[in-house]
Amino acid sequence: MVTSQAADAYKKQQVMTSSPAQLTLLLYNGALRFLGESMLAMEQGEIEKSHNANMRVQDIVREFVLTLDMSYEISKGYAQLYEYTEYCLIQGNIKKDMKLLLQAKNVLEELREAWVGAMKQTHVARAAGN
Repeated sequence: MVTSQAADAYKKQQVMTSSPAQLTLLLYNGALRFLGESMLAMEQGEIEKSHNANMRVQDIVREFVLTLDMSYEISKGYAQLYEYTEYCLIQGNIKKDMKLLLQAKNVLEELREAWVGAMKQTHVARAAGN
C-alpha cells in the first residue's frame, strides 16, 4: 500500500512539473501502456479489463484531438490520424479484433516517435540559440 501511494505521489509530481511537451509525451506513453494492457487482457479472455483499458486509450486520443490547433494545416493531418486511431480502438473493442488494436498501436507508436523527434529538435535548437 505504501509503495502504491509513493508511486501515485511520484506520478502526480511528474505531471505537475512537466512542460506541455513532456505532458504530451506522458500521454502517448500512457496510451500505449493502456493499449498494451487492453490487448493482453483480450488475449487472456479478460473482456471487461480489456474494455476498460481500451476506453482509457480512447480518452487520451480524444484529448489529443481537442488540443489540436486547427489553424495549422498539419493539425488536419493529425486529426485524421487520431480519427483513424479512435475508429480502430472502437471497432477493435466491439469486435474483439486484435488486428484493429494493433493498427491503432502502430499509429500511436509512430506519432510518439515523431513527437520525441520534435522534442529533440526543439531542445537542440534552443541549446544552439543560447
